[in-house]
Amino acid sequence: MSERTEIEIETEREPVTAPEIEAEAKREPASGWRGWASTVAVVLLLGLALAALAVVGGRSLPERIGPPVEEIAVEQVRMSPGRIDLTVRNAGPDPVQVAQVFVNDAFVDVRGGEEPIGPRRSTVLTLDYPWQEGQPYLVSMLTSTGLVVEHEIGAAVETPTGGRDLFAVMALLGTYVGIVPVVLGMLLLPVLRRIGKGGIRFLLAVTVGLLIFLAVDAVFEGFELGDRSAGAFGGVSLLALGAILAFLALTFVDRWLHHRTDGAGGRGGGRLALMIAIGIGLHNLGEGLAIGSAYALGELALGAALVIGFALHNTTEGLAIVSPLLAAQRPGVPRLLGLGLIAGASAILGAVLGAGVNNAELSLLLLGLGIGAIAQVVVQIAPALRTTDDRATGTVAAMDATAILGVAVGVAAMYATGLLVLA
Repeated sequence: MSERTEIEIETEREPVTAPEIEAEAKREPASGWRGWASTVAVVLLLGLALAALAVVGGRSLPERIGPPVEEIAVEQVRMSPGRIDLTVRNAGPDPVQVAQVFVNDAFVDVRGGEEPIGPRRSTVLTLDYPWQEGQPYLVSMLTSTGLVVEHEIGAAVETPTGGRDLFAVMALLGTYVGIVPVVLGMLLLPVLRRIGKGGIRFLLAVTVGLLIFLAVDAVFEGFELGDRSAGAFGGVSLLALGAILAFLALTFVDRWLHHRTDGAGGRGGGRLALMIAIGIGLHNLGEGLAIGSAYALGELALGAALVIGFALHNTTEGLAIVSPLLAAQRPGVPRLLGLGLIAGASAILGAVLGAGVNNAELSLLLLGLGIGAIAQVVVQIAPALRTTDDRATGTVAAMDATAILGVAVGVAAMYATGLLVLA
């Protein structure tokens, strides 16, 4: 007698009846609701425990001993005839009282700051002082405990007042350094279509080099800005926060676009070009913010040299956007213009914000957004730069010499054109 197979054993089992199926269907929602209810109960219990710990623990700890910790920083300086307005923020844990202010060792009358400045609070100190344009000044603030905090004004210049004229200048400047150069770089698409697959890989590698340079440059700029900021809201930590949020947000957008298009076009088509445009757009937002802030502080000389320098520098960004489109179908003009606006129009918004707001924390956050977006785009392009030793098995090798050379060319191009930017 032969052994019975598993199929024969399965056929001997009693069939599941309709009532049993209905009973099982009724049991599943009940178990699901019980699971959600238990989860909510645990979260509420955890919240109550943390609240009780904060109340009881805070009251049971003794008061801090030792001298007060006073940390104040100047966030903004606005110069007007016979007047200097300082926006100062308390970055320490204790209240700070500004008792006296000196400019170049001369006592000056101060309005504002009569009350102590609370932790993370800010106030405006108005100094009556007949400053002269182009002269350096050292502002010394003496606190009630005798601490002296100094702020140096390298060259005094009247701060531009807000209005339509200022915003019109910033919009024009943002167009010159953002939209126009990116669109000019995208005009090279018909010429680049004549190259083969090796040339496409080389240009994608150049794109990676361009983006790496932009990200590294933004990191160094963020560290420098973080050293000058008050640090009340994290300082350089805002740079990391912005980078993480942008990376996760663009990852979500990429997955959403992938599912919406059902995977059409892969990583090398219009979807990748859109992601590159978004990443460069976030970077140009921070770049425009820096331009507007420099102009508001009188540190930016407008002229043909600035426009030409930024035009050559940002034209390479347009090249980076169209590189993934070389192997795809010919995109229409509206689509190319849309990509150019996504990448370049943010410079207008950044310049307007920089001239009107001039906040170090906002600048750090926007710089971080650009860094995270660029990092996410580089992660997407990187697989296209690798070669396979065996297509049947899909064995992946490292980048070849062409890809490495392309990355180096991209970094060198951004460095060389960046020297022309006199900002």
